[in-house]
Amino acid sequence: MTITMSHDPNNAIADLAPFLSLSADELNADALMASRARTAFDRFLTALESGAVRAAHRSSGVGDDDGSTWVVNPAVKLGVLFGFRLGQLVALGDAGLPFVDKDTYPVRTFALSERVRVVPGGSSVRRGAHVGVGVTIMPPAYINVGAFVDEGTLVDSHALVGSCAQVGKRVHISAAAQIGGVLEPVGALPVIIEDDVLLGGNTGVYEGTIVGARAVLGAGVVLTRSTRVYDLVNETEIVAHGDQPLMIPPGAVVVPGSRPVSSTWGAARGLHISAPMIVKYRDDKTDAKAALESVLRA
Repeated sequence: MTITMSHDPNNAIADLAPFLSLSADELNADALMASRARTAFDRFLTALESGAVRAAHRSSGVGDDDGSTWVVNPAVKLGVLFGFRLGQLVALGDAGLPFVDKDTYPVRTFALSERVRVVPGGSSVRRGAHVGVGVTIMPPAYINVGAFVDEGTLVDSHALVGSCAQVGKRVHISAAAQIGGVLEPVGALPVIIEDDVLLGGNTGVYEGTIVGARAVLGAGVVLTRSTRVYDLVNETEIVAHGDQPLMIPPGAVVVPGSRPVSSTWGAARGLHISAPMIVKYRDDKTDAKAALESVLRA
């Protein structure tokens, strides 16, 4: 195999592509090939960290109100999965915080010049995650490989930003909020949280759900692909269908709710199931409650 490497971060995926079909056994049997693969993989992680490569991006066309839609980049997920195949289990950390993981995915560190605030107390950001200027990470929190966390976002205590999740600017991820990761299938859209969203405490967003810009999820709201959301303002139901994910409209304020089960047996016992509801769309009063103090983003 003849391989030519580019130093352009935008070519990081193309540089990695020749190695993606290799098995772990093939890599272990050829030290030179494994070394070249590791060099290409390191450039791939660097490109993810810089934001030059993303698991999903906006593309013009029929989609959201601004005329754009989200498009997944399957090659990124293939690259991330390849890293697990390429890596070897090693002991990492130190005596105070030891752990065992693949050597291809060490914890990321930040220089002061990157202006990312990581408060002491046990947070981890995996290599291959993009963390923008002015992001604050409260302990303990975790940001996984392939995630993109844009400028000015707050990741609060016990929060998770999963593999390949895309988080916009000035998002407030409250304590214990969980943004699920999506690696497989490789063509599946990751979870997307657009600009200026507020995720309340103990919320969960999973399975490629899109939360539109400036939306608010009240504490305890859980959204998956199978969730049915009731828009009380527009008197409609929002569901995922076909290859379209569940999409929360921009500015929607979603709170936990419930509805009676349809079965006679369940109804006789007063049973209900979860039914998140849109009770309003953001206004000045909501904006004031959702605003982050500017000092937190300094």
